Amino acid sequence: MKLISICPSNTEIVNYLGLTSHLIAVDDFSDYPESILSLPKLGPDLSINMDKLEALQPDLVLASLSVPGMEKNIEQLEERGIPHIILNPQSFDDIAGDMLTVGKACGIEKEATECHNLFLANCRRLKELAKEVENPYTLYWEWWPKPVFTPGRVNWLTELSEMVGAVNLFKDVDLASVQTDWDDVKERNPDFICLAWVGVQQKRVNPTIVKKRPHWNELEAIQRDRILILEEALYCRPSPRLLQGAVELGKMLHPSLYKELNFAQ
Repeated sequence: MKLISICPSNTEIVNYLGLTSHLIAVDDFSDYPESILSLPKLGPDLSINMDKLEALQPDLVLASLSVPGMEKNIEQLEERGIPHIILNPQSFDDIAGDMLTVGKACGIEKEATECHNLFLANCRRLKELAKEVENPYTLYWEWWPKPVFTPGRVNWLTELSEMVGAVNLFKDVDLASVQTDWDDVKERNPDFICLAWVGVQQKRVNPTIVKKRPHWNELEAIQRDRILILEEALYCRPSPRLLQGAVELGKMLHPSLYKELNFAQ
């Protein structure tokens, strides 16, 4: 079966299901696993080259609505009559459900069910560990520095925060993504600042920018040097790799509790 993924999180779901060898092309931002790096690239996930995609004659395209702006890709797939499925995960349960959706579409329902069950079992394991944390830290997640964007309640990072014995600072806002400002963050005074800027490599994230914001030197997180620069691919994509991100963050926040935990990808 010839598969094309036009979103990094979809590519990672394909990999988790053991279907990577069926991929014949991906979007420019898909970078995991390493074996897909040599595949034809179809452009950024918001601007897929549909002529090139169609010429490859895929049996199935895995599209997504997880990022605003991807609707135009789906419109073109429908206009051209190209077989596709649409994923739009916002939670860990959604990601698990997408495994079943992709598995059914690819004729591997049994294997997909096993992957689905293992994924949710690992989620439950993390949540059980988190119950042992008596005083959860508050986390300010920053997706973009200017204007400032952070995840709200309707986002996987709220659930991931709870899995690692913490609380998303903006879980009270009933949105997936919240545009806020520096004063609001200062008033909320998080215990930790988690920088995971979308599309920016970890080594290029400069915490000095954050420290220079007006009055942020008063923040508990900055006074205690609690700025975490995280690998955005493990936190900003709704894929099974979020579990890896959760384990890594758990070890940073509560090392004695999470130190033995490891989920193989």
